[in-house]
Amino acid sequence: MAIRATAPSRIDLAGGTLDIYPLNVFVDGGLTLNMGITLLSHAAVEPRADAEIHLRSEDMGAALDAPDVASLPVGQELDLVARIVKFYAPMTGVNVTTRNTVPHGSGLGASSSLLIALTGALDRLNGTNLTPDRYIDWGANIEAQCIGIPTGKQDYFAALYGGVSAIWFRLDRNERQPLVADEGFLRALETCVILTFTGESRFSGTSNWNMLKAYIENIGSNRACMHAIKRTALAMQEALARQDLGRFAELVDEEWQNRKQLAEGVTTPHIEQLMAAAAGAGAWASKICGAGGGGCMITVAPEGKRAAVIAALEADGARHLDYRIARQGLTVQEQ
Repeated sequence: MAIRATAPSRIDLAGGTLDIYPLNVFVDGGLTLNMGITLLSHAAVEPRADAEIHLRSEDMGAALDAPDVASLPVGQELDLVARIVKFYAPMTGVNVTTRNTVPHGSGLGASSSLLIALTGALDRLNGTNLTPDRYIDWGANIEAQCIGIPTGKQDYFAALYGGVSAIWFRLDRNERQPLVADEGFLRALETCVILTFTGESRFSGTSNWNMLKAYIENIGSNRACMHAIKRTALAMQEALARQDLGRFAELVDEEWQNRKQLAEGVTTPHIEQLMAAAAGAGAWASKICGAGGGGCMITVAPEGKRAAVIAALEADGARHLDYRIARQGLTVQEQ
């Protein structure tokens, strides 16, 4: 028997970084908007007759073996996968195979998506029936251990639920609000929101830490920009509820203009060149996904300009990534 799980990655639309503790406390409750997308993470877990642990990453071409779960080392190439397996400690040996379908350093929350997929498979194997809160809270702790700095939680919601979401990080609880149920508007978003990989990988932890540090130390305009980002997220929530694509595009640009001021390195000359090329071809707005510095970028364009915008971005070195909004989140199947 093999247990196979998939989970969506995500495009963050507004309010990214406000999902990181204690920034959500500082701004009197964070609000992040994102959408799960069909660039999936895959995890397969197969019980063994012995106690051995065999980890394989198909996209990384990496492997890690151990005689048992207690002996599984951490701090190596497959550190996140090893930590997840050690934490959930299956009662038997296992073969674990993982695969991500987005470029490394994409800014699409791929590691968090993989974490949720593998957690789902191990939860089914162990028969523990964990609550969504456990998936999210324990997962964030495991990932923070892996990267060594604070991590946000928005990615786990997209991986668990898919769809377009407003996620509130309140003082007393976290809460997800589904935003778009109308199939026609979901298709309109898929058409106007173009996803590309800039060609530059990024590491979210460094940027997120710089943003948090700048807020605590009150460096530059960081605090004012964080509060402006929350206001933009609130306004975007309303625009999506009204199915107002024009206002949505304005707010994507507003989010990016504020985000660029949070910390050094959020934007680069290459990113600015790509955005200028998209605008020249008729795009309304662009922003980098995740913390910035590279990775993937979304560009909002009217339907009639979509092909021209994609061509302009590709001519300047970006790679178009085809996706759909995920109509469901984590899936787990036994085969």
